[in-house]
Amino acid sequence: MSTQYETVIGLEVHVELATKTKIFCGCSTAFGGAPNTHTCPVCTGMPGSLPVLNKQVVDYAVAVGIAVGCEVTKDCKFDRKNYFYPDNPQNYQISQLYQPICRSGKIEIETEEGGRKEIGIHEIHMEEDAGKLVHDEWGGCSVVDFNRSGVPLIEIVSEPDMRSAQEAAAYLDKLRLMIQYLGASDCKLQEGSMRADVNLSVRKAGEQELGTRTEMKNLNSLKAIARAVEHETNRQIDLIEAGKPVIQETRRWDDAKGESYPMRSKEDAKDYRYFPDPDLVPLHISDAQIAEIKSRQPEFRTEKLARYQREFGLPLYDAKILTGTKKLADFFEAAVFISGKPKKVSNWLMGETMRLLKERGLEAEDLAFSPEHLAKLIDLADAGEINSTVAKEVFEHMFDSDIDPVSYVEENGLKTVHDEDALLHMALQVVSEHPKSVQDYKNGKVKAIGFLVGQTMKAMKGKADPAFVQKLLQELLEQ
Repeated sequence: MSTQYETVIGLEVHVELATKTKIFCGCSTAFGGAPNTHTCPVCTGMPGSLPVLNKQVVDYAVAVGIAVGCEVTKDCKFDRKNYFYPDNPQNYQISQLYQPICRSGKIEIETEEGGRKEIGIHEIHMEEDAGKLVHDEWGGCSVVDFNRSGVPLIEIVSEPDMRSAQEAAAYLDKLRLMIQYLGASDCKLQEGSMRADVNLSVRKAGEQELGTRTEMKNLNSLKAIARAVEHETNRQIDLIEAGKPVIQETRRWDDAKGESYPMRSKEDAKDYRYFPDPDLVPLHISDAQIAEIKSRQPEFRTEKLARYQREFGLPLYDAKILTGTKKLADFFEAAVFISGKPKKVSNWLMGETMRLLKERGLEAEDLAFSPEHLAKLIDLADAGEINSTVAKEVFEHMFDSDIDPVSYVEENGLKTVHDEDALLHMALQVVSEHPKSVQDYKNGKVKAIGFLVGQTMKAMKGKADPAFVQKLLQELLEQ
């Protein structure tokens, strides 16, 4: 990007809340299900049906607002945003324009240079999701699934404070983690439970007036956001350099092609003919309710990072990985509580767990084994009942099937052999069968003992302590 220009970015982030039922009816919000089975007259917009607000949606919205330092609007209400689209059954969306539930917050991010920067949050408002259009290429038609219609959302609208794709990604990642830690949403970009629209404009460096902005949709990963920001920045600069106007419009990002294309001209609030929803009473949020929600705020990542280093003596890098998802942080703390061995729990999670997640193409959220079983495995290894090789073998089975490591070791005869007579007998046999390696060791090739250790371990089917075997062999060879 030319240094003559500055990119100005604001994000509109839609977060699907983790309620069991929809925002204005009792239909399930469970992902999947046959099309149009999680529906009722309310969420399909049938005449005469009346919405009833889900209290949990309000609690989640307030919790997110408190977490990002917003002012909670104690007296707020819902409005109708009128527009026609095939997946919008009522021909309007219930949202909040005039009195959103939260205003004026901020999130601090880390910049590329390692500094800190505050990104303002203009507002957070509650609204309902639309249905989903499914395009049938074979039949040449589109069909509608209303299962998602009425699923509760909060929309978090930032100020135009970001200046690069890196800042946008850092803001979104920080927001995602905070909401996950709250338990308000799983925030899975790839599954659509968190969706980000990018509002972007460019202006000459040093100018104060904002340029004409565009809005980009269909961004389902941090990588896609980075690519879209770079592409749109360059597209707008090229238009300005060519003396052509930038048109205010909504554009759809095609990540496969690495380009965007116009969907429709960008609407303003007046185009939607907002008016107060006549079927929903104004909402009052009491000081007591706000205080109760605030008392339930969890320890967020920033606090955990400091505590893991201070309390458990973990390096910053390890602490960052372990707190990178709520699932991993919760798992770590549960295993530490049971075992009392934070560094060993961290080593297993940072080492074998990360390796297997990568090999199997899984995320931390997919971990299926229990903290209790990891604690048992650590105790087995610490007691010398299994060696490190066997421990890794048992861990892999535990990772895949959540087997009880104690039972598995017993049933498969994997306990370390501590019978010194049996080990001495096997070591003597290996020494007699490999005279060349014995002579190499006696001639000063110290590494030759490694081969003899390996052969002894093989003969013992891995059920011996390699350090003890090496000590035993050294004593034999130096006689």
